[in-house]
Amino acid sequence: MNEEKIKEPMNEEELPDTEPTVSSENGTEEPAKEEVQEEKKGKSFFSKKNNKEKQKIEELEAQIEKLNAEKVELNDRFLRLYSEFDNYKKRVNKEKLDLIATASEKVILSVLPIMDDFERAIAANEKVDDINAIKEGFVLIYNKMQQMLTRHNVKEIEAVGQEFNTDLHEAVTHFPVEKEEDKGKVIDVTEKGYKLSDKVIRYAKVVVGQ
Repeated sequence: MNEEKIKEPMNEEELPDTEPTVSSENGTEEPAKEEVQEEKKGKSFFSKKNNKEKQKIEELEAQIEKLNAEKVELNDRFLRLYSEFDNYKKRVNKEKLDLIATASEKVILSVLPIMDDFERAIAANEKVDDINAIKEGFVLIYNKMQQMLTRHNVKEIEAVGQEFNTDLHEAVTHFPVEKEEDKGKVIDVTEKGYKLSDKVIRYAKVVVGQ
């Protein structure tokens, strides 16, 4: 009696590496439904991922286009503002020059009549022997000059008897005084000072008591 050999079961490593299949009606083997579904899921995942990336790219391109448009607009606005400012600066400089020229013209026109008076007085003094008439002529011309300065808002700076003020006065020298109350005060003026409106245009040169 021959002994039949008992086949031992194969190890898992010896099992054939085959994919699960199902038989179709015509006898051909097709992949299992689970595998097809997994494959479809994989395709769907990558498709969604590509769509998202494509959407992000489109959004970035739209933002770049928007920023480029804003840059062009800002550059154009800057050029317009710069041009307007340059024109404004030129106009202001021209107005300043015109104002200076006009102010000088007004002052000169105010001085010319006084020059005429001086010329007439010099001519008249050659034939006049009365010293009082000559003095009166000088006083009239001086008063006319004072009136002209007043019209142009030029005022004399008060000095004698005033406290020494570096904003108005320039000390030429100091002189000893007997009275205590005269110390630190202006006791004499060597050259008058003047203000144009509230601006000092010439400091008064003074002698200060000490």
